Amino acid sequence: MTPTIPGFTQQHVPTNGITLNAAVGGSGPPLVLLHGFPQTHLMWRHVAPALAAEHTVICPDLRGYGASDKPADTDGTTYSKRTMAADIVALVRELGHERFAVAGHDRGALVAIRAGLDHPDKVTHLASLDVLPTLDMWDVMRGTSAAVGFHLYLMAQPPGLPERMIEASADAFFGHFLDIWTRDPAAVPPEIRAAYLAASRAAVPSIVADYRASAGIDLAHDRADREAGRRLRMPVTVLQQDWGAALGFDAAALWSAWAPDLRHITVSCGHFMAEEAPDEVVKAVRDLLTR
Repeated sequence: MTPTIPGFTQQHVPTNGITLNAAVGGSGPPLVLLHGFPQTHLMWRHVAPALAAEHTVICPDLRGYGASDKPADTDGTTYSKRTMAADIVALVRELGHERFAVAGHDRGALVAIRAGLDHPDKVTHLASLDVLPTLDMWDVMRGTSAAVGFHLYLMAQPPGLPERMIEASADAFFGHFLDIWTRDPAAVPPEIRAAYLAASRAAVPSIVADYRASAGIDLAHDRADREAGRRLRMPVTVLQQDWGAALGFDAAALWSAWAPDLRHITVSCGHFMAEEAPDEVVKAVRDLLTR
């Protein structure tokens, strides 16, 4: 049986020319939770029920992931964060809401950031879990420390080779990140790991296209925003491991250039903090939503 988020219902919602799978629960002002790599909406299984006490919580699978549609990338824009952010705005509208708060982890955080930049009239609050904006991510990746991001460079290559390499050993590839990015292995139990691997195995081309966009069109969009002085207008909370210090940069300073109303919090856990430190994530999101 496929795992689910307790108390949430699955909905398949037509939006922006595709259909997104979303788990929806609770009532009140809308809060969207966006998953990362190599995960699905299930990563929020501890956080979402707690936040559903005060909010309508919407946990979609991003386009190209999980049980959401996986259109072919025909022009390099299909998996741009601009397109994926438009998906989320349309999803929330289809569910009956115009404005929403959003928290994203990893790839989902990049979608949340783009939603905040492109749709400031729609996004009321924004939380980012353990990622840097695309422009800054590429700027800080240098020297031997960049080895931790080898997958970014692999999936940035032109279509063909990355997909074939990953498909040839998909479980080993995706499982590698579940292993090395988790400080507490028990945080991703066997049934959840199996669900993540099965979903990722079935989505290699779209996952690669998502990452390829970050080395291309997403980077161009961030540069244009930086040159125009465009920033996130809403209250922003960033939860991050201490890898900024380990890699030789000040993550809070990088984030402050994008978010004037910023709270930057260091969390002592692995990358998958919604699964390893859900109570801290819930508290941070609740505090954000009071600002």
